[in-house]
Amino acid sequence: MKLAFSVILLLTIVAVCYASSGDVQPEYLSCVEKCTSQTDISQLPLYLRLLRWTVKQDCGYHCMQNITQYAIDNNRYIHQYHGKWPFQRFFGIQEPASVIFSILNGVMHLRYFRLLKAQVPDTYFLKKFFMVIPITGMNAWIWSTVFHIRDTQLTEKLDYFSAGLYILYGFCVVVLRVFYVRGIWAYIWTMLCASLYLGHVSYLANMSRFDYGYNMTACIIIGTLQTSLWLVWSIIQYTRLGNEERRPFAWMVGVSVVLVTFAMCLEIFDFPPIEQILDAHSLWHAATIPLAPLFYKFLLHDTELETRVTKSAKDKRSS
Repeated sequence: MKLAFSVILLLTIVAVCYASSGDVQPEYLSCVEKCTSQTDISQLPLYLRLLRWTVKQDCGYHCMQNITQYAIDNNRYIHQYHGKWPFQRFFGIQEPASVIFSILNGVMHLRYFRLLKAQVPDTYFLKKFFMVIPITGMNAWIWSTVFHIRDTQLTEKLDYFSAGLYILYGFCVVVLRVFYVRGIWAYIWTMLCASLYLGHVSYLANMSRFDYGYNMTACIIIGTLQTSLWLVWSIIQYTRLGNEERRPFAWMVGVSVVLVTFAMCLEIFDFPPIEQILDAHSLWHAATIPLAPLFYKFLLHDTELETRVTKSAKDKRSS
């Protein structure tokens, strides 16, 4: 489920680097300059000031909207501004649709956090590791929400860092589960992953300029490894002979990672937002909402089987 986050980072970088033709439009620049000279910060509504909109940024928004509306009315090319499509903001919220879908994704992770806590036995060794999955998921979607509410250098970094944590922790867990890493080695592996993440964040945070290329490469490598392990493992488990060893529910985790990968294709076929609200990125966020349950249902089925097999083995030894 994490590979798509990695690809989104790449596509975002491409958008920032190549898709800001509106920024240099003479009519846009002159409009912003004129508006800024005639506007005072006190004239901005309170909700804009609370969200730290400056006069120049607010002027840029209104100039962008005027130019975009003219382009729509006259069937002309719609430009991007500062690496983003022109969206209709709502009470200062820059991308309302992505905000709503990010919140719904977070709610889905919260729901399965509660189910994992209630249904997975405390005696199951991996429960404590599995419980962190929805926590990192909720964290990622919280900062995605904040970033889409207000795009700043800080919220952008927090969005990247939380997505990176979600990706790396997913890789950490799949290694624990697929290779049956247990005991002290499980904690050593987890600490190693934590150290890698802290090193990753420290490197990016201490740079004078955010290294998008390095961050993208690191996330894609880890996300691809994680997705590949789940997919190969699910195929092997689903097709195994022998009723005691076969896991007929293993298809869930394989299908979930494949469908999320397909959903990310919405980002590839980028297009101007419909009614200046729904774009490819927001639709990708919408597509992931019903896919998260498939992964968590697999975890619930898998832990049920694992605990049943473990209990049966203990009963045999005791008898």
